[in-house]
Amino acid sequence: MTDTKTRIAAGLERAFAEHGFAEPNIDSLREAAGVSLRTLYKYVPSREEMVLCALEHRHRRYMQFVFADEPETGNPVLHTLFERISGWMASEAAHGCLFHAAVAAAPRDERLRALLAKHKEEVAHAAAELSGLQDRQGEITLIVEGLMQDWPLHGDISTACAKTLGDLMLNDRRRA
Repeated sequence: MTDTKTRIAAGLERAFAEHGFAEPNIDSLREAAGVSLRTLYKYVPSREEMVLCALEHRHRRYMQFVFADEPETGNPVLHTLFERISGWMASEAAHGCLFHAAVAAAPRDERLRALLAKHKEEVAHAAAELSGLQDRQGEITLIVEGLMQDWPLHGDISTACAKTLGDLMLNDRRRA
């Protein structure tokens, strides 16, 4: 991705995260991207493409934030991942998952639904691989989704609950 496209994607992501998907008009999106209208349309030729561009950028940032570094030893991997997800929620997603918000704003948009599915699948796969729980990807998905949906309402309590559920899943696996 070129520097200009990255700058545009970052600005669009910030605008949609702050204002939602219905409120920003093209001029405010152009302003957030920090480019001329001509340049904006050169890189993202429609509002739909702007949303996709912003979400693809967000996906890369999220994956980097949550999965870039190996968790510290001595702390269960899932605990570290849930803490990182909570950290993301605190700093980047206080209103909830931007991917779900995008699909809610355009429920018939198949490309958005596919991007949401791809994002969630990659998150679950990475968490399952890192934690060594490849056979529990579905359960991990439910815990992560629950954490992200509940975090805006309950914050650290949601994180503690996710850790408890992760521990129960690990203990259940050890007994089997």
